[in-house]
Amino acid sequence: MSSDRRDTPGPGGRDPLDVDELRRVLLLEGSVWTGLEVSASTTSTNADVVAAVGAGAPEGLVVATEHQTAGRGRLDRRWETPPGAGLMVSVLLRPDGVALPQWTWLPLLTGLAVDLTARDCGVTSGLKWPNDVLVEGRKISGILLERADGPAGPAAVVGIGLNVSTTPDELPVPTATSLAIEGATTVDRGVVLQLLLGHLERLYRPWLASAGDPALLRRDYLEQSVTLGSRVRVELPDGSTLTGVAHDIDPLGRLVVDGRAISAGDVTHVRAVG
Repeated sequence: MSSDRRDTPGPGGRDPLDVDELRRVLLLEGSVWTGLEVSASTTSTNADVVAAVGAGAPEGLVVATEHQTAGRGRLDRRWETPPGAGLMVSVLLRPDGVALPQWTWLPLLTGLAVDLTARDCGVTSGLKWPNDVLVEGRKISGILLERADGPAGPAAVVGIGLNVSTTPDELPVPTATSLAIEGATTVDRGVVLQLLLGHLERLYRPWLASAGDPALLRRDYLEQSVTLGSRVRVELPDGSTLTGVAHDIDPLGRLVVDGRAISAGDVTHVRAVG
């Protein structure tokens, strides 16, 4: 995996991430972030971090790429973006003091970090449960949480795809958008990555220190949710559906629809309905 700074345009003619500068500002003493690797191309940054977990990598590894050729979302859905147009980044976290059932809050925590990052860039976004960030109903970011096991024990691998400079004609679907399309104040991916990792660390530290108590996190998530209060159709893996009003996120991060709590692993799609 190449990590060298390149002064020539990256894939697609867009400026590459400045790895040296990112390491200088992110890999500070006492920071959660302990390592940064950036490749010109890879199949999946999540797969790269899973492999690193297997090799015993410590918490805080950040892996990004200029071009992801087989990016995955939840349920192995594809995440597509042109080379150099977005942030494709995965991080390795080891919340050892948090019970595994509470790890389900990690994608919600990450969604909050992405939402705050978009707002820092002048774009008002909202959170669609369980793992999307939307701007007026259009998807700007997706998140994938995977558990990986290695010699140092279980780890959480959190993958983030964020459309940054993607243009309208580069969108994979008309229901997507990007920071650039939404008039962001910056589309410098290095700046956006610094903001994102900063917010992620600030949310992760107190959650970890509280042994995964989601009280404050849940309050903030509820404020930014675009799912709560709406009528939704939940599509389940067995082909059945549940339609009702989404009215809460419970202490385990599950969506509560008409009194029924549903975990992210138990749904295929959650769609708003009229």
